[in-house]
Amino acid sequence: MTATTSGDQTPALHFVKGHGTQNDFVILTDPAAHLDLTQAHVAALCDRRRGIGADGLLRVVRSAALVERGVLDALPDGVAPDDWFMDYRNADGSVAEMCGNGVRVFAHHLRASGLVAADRFTVGSRAGARPVVVHAHDAVHADVTVEMGTVRRDGDSLVRIGDDVYRGVMIDVGNPHLACVVPDLTATDLAAIDFSDGVVLEPDAFAHGANVEIVTAPGTPDGQGRLPASMRVFERGVGETRSCGTGLVAAGAAVLAHQGESAGTLCITVPGGRVEVGIRADGSHLRGPSMLVAEGHLRPGWDRPAS
Repeated sequence: MTATTSGDQTPALHFVKGHGTQNDFVILTDPAAHLDLTQAHVAALCDRRRGIGADGLLRVVRSAALVERGVLDALPDGVAPDDWFMDYRNADGSVAEMCGNGVRVFAHHLRASGLVAADRFTVGSRAGARPVVVHAHDAVHADVTVEMGTVRRDGDSLVRIGDDVYRGVMIDVGNPHLACVVPDLTATDLAAIDFSDGVVLEPDAFAHGANVEIVTAPGTPDGQGRLPASMRVFERGVGETRSCGTGLVAAGAAVLAHQGESAGTLCITVPGGRVEVGIRADGSHLRGPSMLVAEGHLRPGWDRPAS
């Protein structure tokens, strides 16, 4: 994974490490899309023993540069050539359409680094334009809202986790999900679910896989009228993570459907923290924290095996 250079020396590659409710990312700033992000290099960088370690990689790049370099065939809906684009890769190196926690961390990085001077701006993604509001930020912490777009329900399906089978709602939030609201599931029961053998989806429903959310039924609304729920998630191409932004939105939509409602606001707890999810007829939003915890340089040759 190297940048295009004019000499024989490959410069050390600067990175930032951040997380949104402990869904963690390596951030590489590459405005002109000079980096060759091969699947193998991304997987090595995200590996917690070979590389920095992360649930995914966020490349900070101008949208037009991705088209010029042939990474994108065309700009996604609503994305302008000058928008900063979140080129997101899963931990296994595969390309993903969207990541709600990733957008919050991405927006925080843009503000903290001075790449963006306003608190309201648009982030480009393969799922389309994602408007963001940075409510507060410093070099480490931020509070960010992301407009997550429309939420589409596509019927029901099943998933097998170990010996148990769960029924869920097929939901598209720019990427595919199966969100399973389980009546009478307690927080203790949720914590005891064993994801170690992965998940088995119905292939006819998800030819290319999907993220899977197991969600408790909602409790009594809090003082702000938000329905509380808890969730765990198994992400396609990653495994279980501490949080998943699009998964939280999918879970919110599934909880509301379980209640016989199509719109509302929820406060959802995941192993990595708590976020607010809002579902509307014309879209959805995700509000929560971001942390930028470290930065450094990858030494040239880090990705070559030892001789």
